[in-house]
Amino acid sequence: MDHSRVKNLLPGLTLIVGGAASGKSRLAESLAENHGSTKVYLATAQIFDDEMAQKVDAHKSRRDAGWRTIEAPYDAGTALTDARGDVLLFDCATLWLSNQMLDDTRDLAAEQARLFDALRRCQMPVIVVSNEVGEGVVPENALARQFREAQGRLNIELAQMADLVIKVTVGLPQVLKGKMP
Repeated sequence: MDHSRVKNLLPGLTLIVGGAASGKSRLAESLAENHGSTKVYLATAQIFDDEMAQKVDAHKSRRDAGWRTIEAPYDAGTALTDARGDVLLFDCATLWLSNQMLDDTRDLAAEQARLFDALRRCQMPVIVVSNEVGEGVVPENALARQFREAQGRLNIELAQMADLVIKVTVGLPQVLKGKMP
């Protein structure tokens, strides 16, 4: 495949949303794979248990040597500003938001403003993966309800900024905004 031709087709900001285990990351990786040889993976997961370690390992095993990983569970803004490559995959905004909300020292509004500013200034195409959490039942506790509301607002802002928005359900992508490359 002629990567130089494909490279021009990916917009500045792509948002991929969907439920857990819906195929969002696989789609994001596929789009990035076809977008040049230098790919940056901005990882936001923190490993606190074996299940998360297995999930992270599964994601890593799908990426070839053309990927460079930056671990940024809190400071995605700086990572976006400093990263260099043909494309950046930010996986995922949901874990980034969880990290912010669970750390009492973080100012969520300020961190989101930094993230949005960095996304606007990023010099390479960015693919953001995020969970759609508003289609389930109303959570039973206040923190979970606060998270659901914050995730919804984050997704709305990201979707407004994005040139391309794709929703993935059962592994099937549906373009909500823009045009699929």
